[in-house]
Amino acid sequence: MNEQDRQISEIVAGERSRLRNFIRRRVPDPSDVEDILQEVFYELVEANRLLMPIDHVTGWLFRVARNRITDLFRKKRPEAFSDAAHDMSGDEDGEVGRIEDLLPSLDAGPEALYVRNVLLDELEAALDELPDDPYGQREIFVAHELEGRSFKELSAESGVSVNTLLSRKRYAVLHLRERLQSIYDEFMNK
Repeated sequence: MNEQDRQISEIVAGERSRLRNFIRRRVPDPSDVEDILQEVFYELVEANRLLMPIDHVTGWLFRVARNRITDLFRKKRPEAFSDAAHDMSGDEDGEVGRIEDLLPSLDAGPEALYVRNVLLDELEAALDELPDDPYGQREIFVAHELEGRSFKELSAESGVSVNTLLSRKRYAVLHLRERLQSIYDEFMNK
């Protein structure tokens, strides 16, 4: 085994568990989790093969994972990523605009990709500030907005009324809007 192969094996062994947990928190289907994990490590091998310099391997791996997760949700629910003018708090049928609508496209070039990644990092930090109670603001927001689950499904699963779930998501959205507005304005008004 040459030196590069040994280094990649060490990185894979050292980061596999953390990366899998990161993906698992965002992707409900275990087979999708494993697929994304393999794609991330494949990209690492390819980047190494092409001699692409990677300064911070761990950050790079998580950024690639985040992009693959976004690709997965875009592929599974392309019709959900329309009309950013909709109210993000949604209605009983789950008809809402998506966070994805507010992010620059992955195909819009390096600057847009940078902005997208900064916004996603800020979103993740803002989500971490939300209450993490069972079926609380964070869990409802993630389940509905990122996993695409309906309020009716969540209500049946939790025993919490749809109106209460709507209210919890509304509070989450208000917090996220307030928390992210300045950084969003900064990038979008350049």
